[in-house]
Amino acid sequence: MDIHHGFNGGRQIVVARGDGSQVFAGRRNFGYVQRPYMFGGVQYAHRTYFFGGHVYDRFYSPFFFHGISIAVYAPIGFYHPAFYGWAFHPWAAPLPYTWGFVSRPWYGYYGAYFAPYPVYPSPSFWLTDYLISQSLMAAYQARAVGTAPAPLSADVAMTPEVKDLIAAEVQRQIAIETAEAKIGRTDPESSGIAHLLSDNVQHVFVAGKDLDVTDPAGAECALSEGDALQLIGPPPADANVATLVVLSSKGGRECRKGANVTVAFADLQDMQNHMRETIDQGLGELQTKQGQEGLPALPPAAQGEPVKAQFAANAPPPEADVAAQIKEQSQAADAAEKQVVTETSQPAAAAEAPAEAPAEAPGPVHVSVGQSIDEVTAALGTPLDILNNGNKQIYVYKDIKVTFKNGKVSDVR
Repeated sequence: MDIHHGFNGGRQIVVARGDGSQVFAGRRNFGYVQRPYMFGGVQYAHRTYFFGGHVYDRFYSPFFFHGISIAVYAPIGFYHPAFYGWAFHPWAAPLPYTWGFVSRPWYGYYGAYFAPYPVYPSPSFWLTDYLISQSLMAAYQARAVGTAPAPLSADVAMTPEVKDLIAAEVQRQIAIETAEAKIGRTDPESSGIAHLLSDNVQHVFVAGKDLDVTDPAGAECALSEGDALQLIGPPPADANVATLVVLSSKGGRECRKGANVTVAFADLQDMQNHMRETIDQGLGELQTKQGQEGLPALPPAAQGEPVKAQFAANAPPPEADVAAQIKEQSQAADAAEKQVVTETSQPAAAAEAPAEAPAEAPGPVHVSVGQSIDEVTAALGTPLDILNNGNKQIYVYKDIKVTFKNGKVSDVR
């Protein structure tokens, strides 16, 4: 079990189980259960997601890149090539569109950050607003418990220029899926970040979950759903991270606009997966609503539902109790963290005090992000081991690992 507390206050739990399955648990019991399976001699991962009371499936194709295992999104089904052509090219004339979310509470909060286009010259622009709005809606739903989030300042607005860069990326991702539709499956080497990091294009990514990243000086900052980043250049051959510039963020503890940050390959692939998954949802909306609500009608050749890919049609059934498994791991994480606090609240010196003069039992010892090495060792004592990795040090205790960056606590597990 890996437990990570982010700068934005969220907690993410990843549990690797002995049977090869994995459980991810985030805020408000959002998460998934993943199980590997083989089809046609190729390994796939089947995730059953749970969010907001809904259960849905996603598929991924594992792939090793620079020695790192990444999971590349694999569409469940593919449309007729004529549909992708309709989605890729401009419409006959720009059209207005009224989004139903403009009266929703989440948009009232994020209105300072995001505003829809006034008109849509092509599906890629419509899908851009769909992508951003779905990301922000999910972020709001994950946080709308207890106290209201702090208001956004007026200077965090995502500019039209940034949105245009996202729209261009959306169009590139549609082209990737068009190529996949011709072979009926995903090719992770050409559709994942392995290709995006080597084609000399400054690709744009949109964060699909809370993420802590690092700037070149080693300082950490946060990203959240709907933040946009752009690739600066291809990483070195021996790298396991990529450098991107933050195009837009929401202020506060988040990475500032214009900052260069390093993002691990697995997290970068998650961002691309998020974009492609949401684009596919949006394509489904366009297919369903074509000819309605002001959207143009599909040409006859582009009609029809997507054809399910064989790897998905032959997948094991989804998890029947995914919500219960996510809740169980969240409760196990609560217990594990409580045990760490309890065990570190009794220093060895107290146990060795003479019986005739028992030491007063100290209160719980808390280690938090931002503390210095001296503060941690004063609370927890001398570590069993110290692991050094550049500007990062990991102090290993019996039941806890404390990571320092530039002499300050950056993570506690």
